[in-house]
Amino acid sequence: MKVISNLIEAHIFRERNGNLEFLLLKRASYQYYPNLWQMVSGKIKEGEKAYQTALREIKEETNLIPEKLWIAPNINSFYSPDDECISLIPVFAAKVNHNSEVVISIEHSEYKWVNKEEAKNLLAWEGQRKSVDVIAEYFISRKSLLNFVEIKI
Repeated sequence: MKVISNLIEAHIFRERNGNLEFLLLKRASYQYYPNLWQMVSGKIKEGEKAYQTALREIKEETNLIPEKLWIAPNINSFYSPDDECISLIPVFAAKVNHNSEVVISIEHSEYKWVNKEEAKNLLAWEGQRKSVDVIAEYFISRKSLLNFVEIKI
Protein backbone atom coordinates (compact mmCIF):
# COMPACT_ATOMS: atom_id res chain seq x y z
CA MET A 1 0.00 0.00 0.00
CA LYS A 2 1.27 3.46 -0.83
CA VAL A 3 0.79 6.80 0.91
CA ILE A 4 0.19 9.80 -1.35
CA SER A 5 -0.42 13.50 -0.90
CA ASN A 6 -1.87 15.06 -4.05
CA LEU A 7 -5.02 16.80 -2.76
CA ILE A 8 -5.77 19.89 -0.65
CA GLU A 9 -8.67 21.15 1.46
CA ALA A 10 -9.31 24.85 1.93
CA HIS A 11 -11.82 26.04 4.52
CA ILE A 12 -13.00 29.52 3.57
CA PHE A 13 -14.34 31.68 6.37
CA ARG A 14 -15.39 35.24 7.04
CA GLU A 15 -15.86 37.19 10.24
CA ARG A 16 -19.31 38.69 10.66
CA ASN A 17 -20.52 40.40 13.84
CA GLY A 18 -17.71 38.79 15.85
CA ASN A 19 -18.53 35.26 14.63
CA LEU A 20 -17.04 33.00 12.01
CA GLU A 21 -19.04 31.81 9.04
CA PHE A 22 -17.74 28.96 6.90
CA LEU A 23 -18.43 28.66 3.20
CA LEU A 24 -19.76 25.26 2.18
CA LEU A 25 -20.28 24.11 -1.39
CA LYS A 26 -22.74 21.44 -2.51
CA ARG A 27 -21.27 19.08 -5.10
CA ALA A 28 -23.15 18.93 -8.40
CA SER A 29 -25.32 15.88 -9.01
CA TYR A 30 -23.01 14.53 -11.74
CA GLN A 31 -19.90 14.64 -9.52
CA TYR A 32 -18.36 11.81 -7.53
CA TYR A 33 -20.11 12.02 -4.12
CA PRO A 34 -23.10 13.90 -5.61
CA ASN A 35 -24.92 16.53 -3.53
CA LEU A 36 -22.37 16.29 -0.72
CA TRP A 37 -21.55 19.48 1.20
CA GLN A 38 -17.85 20.24 1.36
CA MET A 39 -15.18 22.89 1.61
CA VAL A 40 -13.01 23.76 -1.40
CA SER A 41 -10.90 20.80 -2.42
CA GLY A 42 -8.73 19.92 -5.35
CA LYS A 43 -5.83 18.10 -6.87
CA ILE A 44 -2.28 19.44 -6.81
CA LYS A 45 -0.94 19.96 -10.33
CA GLU A 46 2.61 18.98 -11.26
CA GLY A 47 5.05 21.68 -10.17
CA GLU A 48 2.49 23.35 -7.91
CA LYS A 49 2.93 23.80 -4.18
CA ALA A 50 -0.01 22.78 -1.99
CA TYR A 51 -0.77 26.38 -0.93
CA GLN A 52 -0.73 27.45 -4.60
CA THR A 53 -3.29 24.72 -5.31
CA ALA A 54 -5.45 26.03 -2.46
CA LEU A 55 -5.41 29.55 -3.89
CA ARG A 56 -6.10 28.32 -7.43
CA GLU A 57 -8.95 26.04 -6.35
CA ILE A 58 -10.52 28.79 -4.21
CA LYS A 59 -10.52 31.10 -7.24
CA GLU A 60 -11.80 28.39 -9.64
CA GLU A 61 -14.55 27.07 -7.36
CA THR A 62 -15.77 30.30 -5.73
CA ASN A 63 -14.20 33.25 -7.60
CA LEU A 64 -12.93 34.48 -4.21
CA ILE A 65 -9.49 35.84 -3.46
CA PRO A 66 -8.51 35.38 0.19
CA GLU A 67 -7.27 38.29 2.29
CA LYS A 68 -5.13 35.83 4.24
CA LEU A 69 -4.21 32.15 4.02
CA TRP A 70 -2.95 29.89 6.80
CA ILE A 71 -1.82 26.31 7.13
CA ALA A 72 -4.25 24.70 9.55
CA PRO A 73 -2.48 22.35 11.96
CA ASN A 74 -4.50 19.37 10.83
CA ILE A 75 -3.94 16.77 8.14
CA ASN A 76 -6.99 14.99 6.78
CA SER A 77 -6.69 11.46 5.43
CA PHE A 78 -8.66 8.72 3.75
CA TYR A 79 -8.17 5.25 2.31
CA SER A 80 -8.94 4.59 -1.35
CA PRO A 81 -9.67 0.93 -2.12
CA ASP A 82 -9.62 1.67 -5.89
CA ASP A 83 -5.96 2.74 -5.78
CA GLU A 84 -5.04 0.80 -2.63
CA CYS A 85 -3.55 3.93 -1.11
CA ILE A 86 -3.87 6.28 1.81
CA SER A 87 -4.16 9.98 0.99
CA LEU A 88 -2.79 12.63 3.34
CA ILE A 89 -4.37 16.02 2.71
CA PRO A 90 -2.96 19.35 3.92
CA VAL A 91 -5.64 21.70 5.25
CA PHE A 92 -5.71 25.46 4.71
CA ALA A 93 -7.79 28.23 6.28
CA ALA A 94 -8.63 31.17 4.03
CA LYS A 95 -10.16 34.40 5.30
CA VAL A 96 -12.19 36.47 2.86
CA ASN A 97 -13.82 39.87 3.19
CA HIS A 98 -17.33 39.58 4.65
CA ASN A 99 -18.74 41.42 1.61
CA SER A 100 -17.09 39.16 -0.99
CA GLU A 101 -19.39 37.79 -3.67
CA VAL A 102 -19.29 34.04 -4.22
CA VAL A 103 -19.61 32.73 -7.78
CA ILE A 104 -19.57 28.94 -7.81
CA SER A 105 -18.20 26.79 -10.61
CA ILE A 106 -20.11 24.07 -12.44
CA GLU A 107 -18.61 21.55 -9.99
CA HIS A 108 -21.17 22.75 -7.42
CA SER A 109 -24.90 23.35 -7.44
CA GLU A 110 -25.18 25.77 -4.50
CA TYR A 111 -23.32 27.34 -1.62
CA LYS A 112 -24.09 28.74 1.79
CA TRP A 113 -22.38 30.52 4.65
CA VAL A 114 -22.89 28.65 7.91
CA ASN A 115 -21.77 28.81 11.53
CA LYS A 116 -19.40 26.25 13.03
CA GLU A 117 -22.11 23.89 14.27
CA GLU A 118 -24.00 23.80 10.98
CA ALA A 119 -20.72 23.25 9.10
CA LYS A 120 -19.95 20.28 11.33
CA ASN A 121 -23.47 18.90 10.79
CA LEU A 122 -23.20 19.15 7.00
CA LEU A 123 -19.63 17.92 6.44
CA ALA A 124 -19.44 14.18 5.84
CA TRP A 125 -16.04 13.21 7.23
CA GLU A 126 -14.62 13.47 10.71
CA GLY A 127 -11.37 15.02 9.50
CA GLN A 128 -13.28 17.86 7.84
CA ARG A 129 -15.30 18.48 11.00
CA LYS A 130 -12.11 18.46 13.06
CA SER A 131 -10.62 21.10 10.76
CA VAL A 132 -13.64 23.33 11.38
CA ASP A 133 -13.15 22.93 15.15
CA VAL A 134 -9.43 23.68 14.93
CA ILE A 135 -10.00 26.80 12.81
CA ALA A 136 -12.85 28.06 15.00
CA GLU A 137 -10.88 27.48 18.19
CA TYR A 138 -7.94 29.44 16.85
CA PHE A 139 -9.84 32.36 15.35
CA ILE A 140 -12.71 32.69 17.85
CA SER A 141 -11.43 31.75 21.27
CA ARG A 142 -7.76 32.52 20.60
CA LYS A 143 -7.08 30.19 23.53
CA SER A 144 -5.48 27.61 21.33
CA LEU A 145 -1.80 26.86 21.77
CA LEU A 146 -1.73 25.97 18.10
CA ASN A 147 0.27 28.31 15.97
CA PHE A 148 -1.17 28.73 12.49
CA VAL A 149 1.50 29.46 9.92
CA GLU A 150 0.42 32.26 7.59
CA ILE A 151 1.25 32.00 3.91
CA LYS A 152 2.12 35.44 2.54
CA ILE A 153 -0.05 36.02 -0.54
